[in-house]
Amino acid sequence: MPRQFFVGGNFKMNGVADSITSIIKNLNDSKLDETAEVVISPPALYLTLARELANPKIGVSAQNVFDKPNGAFTGEISVEQLKDAKINWTLTGHSERRVILKETDEFIARKTKSAIDGGLSVIFCIGETLEEREANKTIEVVTRQLNAAAKELSKEQWANVVIAYEPVWAIGTGKVATTEQAQDVHAEIRKWLAATISAEAADNTRVIYGGSVSEKNCRELAKQNDVDGFLVGGASLKPAFVDIVNARL
Repeated sequence: MPRQFFVGGNFKMNGVADSITSIIKNLNDSKLDETAEVVISPPALYLTLARELANPKIGVSAQNVFDKPNGAFTGEISVEQLKDAKINWTLTGHSERRVILKETDEFIARKTKSAIDGGLSVIFCIGETLEEREANKTIEVVTRQLNAAAKELSKEQWANVVIAYEPVWAIGTGKVATTEQAQDVHAEIRKWLAATISAEAADNTRVIYGGSVSEKNCRELAKQNDVDGFLVGGASLKPAFVDIVNARL
């Protein structure tokens, strides 16, 4: 059975109620690929608004979650709180949190486990910096990031994970991994899944690409055997997001 195409929209720290309402109205009113799974990730303040407005077929994701169930953790959001707000997804491991906020592989892995244990599905982000790419360490880096998660998750829990390969050097820069670069890394990730988790996980886990995805480059990327969709940043704030969702039509 083919893996379901997946397109996530990460709004990052962008938007206010009016603009987010407009983005969601455009999605609701557009003809979207019925075979694609679409999940949007607005800032935390607007998660409940997004869930109220979005077509039920459109998922809504947090951009972050904490690894403790509750307590004196000012500014954090728990899994239970997200579930209570009818939010069923979260991102973990986005490079902006790894790089800017210095989140470690181990902390990200714990958050991922906490999310899945609590009933959320996770878009688990991995990727290398430009320096690591130029030093031919791409596979070493993404494997290290994946191994941290493998230490925390059961084999069965990988059914609740979408892996987002996002080369750090391509995020928000306008630079995009070539179709060959993306396919090569995605194929290595699938090999890792087969060797470390299970053959079933390798067959079923969706591996999506992120990093300056646009309506101009999405169709060619979507043709690659191991590219199962996209995690879209800036373009998810624009009408062109619909074209990316429909990349295979």
